[in-house]
Amino acid sequence: MSAQHGKTYRPWEPQRYRQEAHSPGAKLPESDLAFFLLDTVPRLDLRHFYAPYEDETRGAPPFDPAMMVCLLLYAYCVGVFSSRKIALACERNLAFLAIVGTERPDFRTISDFRKQHLEAFTDVFVHVVRLARAAGLVKLGNVSTDGTKIQGNASRHKAMSYGYMQKEVERLREEIETLVTAAYQQDEAEEAALGSRRGDELPGELARREDRIAKIEEAMRRLEAQAKAEAEAERARRAEGEAERRRTGQKRRGKVPTPIEETPDDKAQLSFTDPELHIMRTNNKGWDYCGNAQASVDGACQIILACDVTDATNDKQQAVPLAQATLAILAQAGIEPPQDESGDVDLIPATLDNGYYSEAAAQALEDLGFDPYMATGRQKHHAPEAEASDAPATAKERMAAKVRTPEGKALYARRKVIVEPVFGQIKEARGFRRFLLRGVAKIRGEWRLVCLTHNLLKLWRYGSTQSAA
Repeated sequence: MSAQHGKTYRPWEPQRYRQEAHSPGAKLPESDLAFFLLDTVPRLDLRHFYAPYEDETRGAPPFDPAMMVCLLLYAYCVGVFSSRKIALACERNLAFLAIVGTERPDFRTISDFRKQHLEAFTDVFVHVVRLARAAGLVKLGNVSTDGTKIQGNASRHKAMSYGYMQKEVERLREEIETLVTAAYQQDEAEEAALGSRRGDELPGELARREDRIAKIEEAMRRLEAQAKAEAEAERARRAEGEAERRRTGQKRRGKVPTPIEETPDDKAQLSFTDPELHIMRTNNKGWDYCGNAQASVDGACQIILACDVTDATNDKQQAVPLAQATLAILAQAGIEPPQDESGDVDLIPATLDNGYYSEAAAQALEDLGFDPYMATGRQKHHAPEAEASDAPATAKERMAAKVRTPEGKALYARRKVIVEPVFGQIKEARGFRRFLLRGVAKIRGEWRLVCLTHNLLKLWRYGSTQSAA
């Protein structure tokens, strides 16, 4: 090559390179994430991962659960979520090879392990929160809660509206009646001619239609249950608004509200690929089947203290469950609430946007030991701040006045730099924009794995910073 070009290049000898053994330890830096996880995973409590294999003596020996846990944690940390892509990386990527060595699981083994042990990652989540507290990353000075829509593994093309479901059930029943009549006529004709009964294909056609009707009717029941729950929530919202108007003496403005309907709208849809998810409005102004992923984040270093996924389209009912989950995780991790100088337990400041506010939610948070700062309405950017009334009369006005105090402003202003960047780091930096699993229970486990690895990344980066310092 040197003779063909005027410039001299570094030597390139691919035939020699392909024969050389590439050791991950020799090629990767000592501070690499893979080595951090290899040091951390043995310190975790993995008893629930090992338990299913202890009494099984049949078949070939399984892969070490500690290795599989480390592999999944590393893969989710670096944004590789597909079991096929993880298996491929185990053959080509030095960091993955540092974890699995010559024992390389195939994609089916990785997928099955993840599905089987989703709940076991709950203990790992708690242990990592405990490690974060020990490293000084959890302060409980401002716990911020928010939610984000994440696309589910459900197809809009496999969806059907409630009105179409009713028509389809009626059509299928008519077809079944026609097939049954034809079957009887065929049986009578064959019995008269041959003295025997045949009916080779009709029973199969009947079974397929009956199975289709059963699936559609199950979907209709889900939509009806959803409509009834939404009707109950709307009644509660209207009752709360009416009670507030009575306290303040204000009259109702605008049009008289329409009657509450408990039956689904004809346009209400449900996907047959994952019927547990609802169609939700996304940030790009479109609509898709999503899970409403929730996270409660500590303000010191953006450690996620609790997480959940709900099929609710808004956050109205999520403040209290997230607060309860946060307290449960803190208790399991052995983290005590902050105390004042006299040794008394302080309330934990909690910041939430207006999507979570209700009088009942604010009171419940206080009863649980939180000091809530919740926006009571949406304020446009650069809009003048509303003037506070001299004496706030309602719970909503008192909360609004509390957020407007200097302390309230300072705490609430931090919310957008505590919890919102966490979703950006998960969605943009790591590329987690869609659940791979189906069913609310499974996607909750998958979201827990995503949040767990977010915390591990914070621990790793904090350790790297400390080492550099």
